[in-house]
Amino acid sequence: MREYHKSLNSFAYELRKAPTLPESILWSRIKQGQILNVLFYKQEVIENFIVDFYAPSIKLVIEVDGAQHFQQRGLLQDRRRDARLRFLGLWVLRYNNREILRSLENVLEDIWNKVEHYKQG
Repeated sequence: MREYHKSLNSFAYELRKAPTLPESILWSRIKQGQILNVLFYKQEVIENFIVDFYAPSIKLVIEVDGAQHFQQRGLLQDRRRDARLRFLGLWVLRYNNREILRSLENVLEDIWNKVEHYKQG
């Protein structure tokens, strides 16, 4: 059973209301089961993390990374976070803002292929 931090709910709600442009673009293409009928939720609280997108049916997390994720501190925090999410049995995919803005179709193809794989077990 995952520990749930209710204190993050209001912050997650604020993040849902004010997504970044890359998050908005990706969300418009993965919401409402557009990828193999898998439902994603945005800005979901998992333990003490807020993940960008989460598909509980296949235990998949998608993170959209801005510049702060490529600085030393951000890289270390992401490694720890990803390790914890994997420990919980979740898959983590990461895409940077530039990938989404410049190569959306490639990102979507990668997500499609991963979703297809994870659905098969």
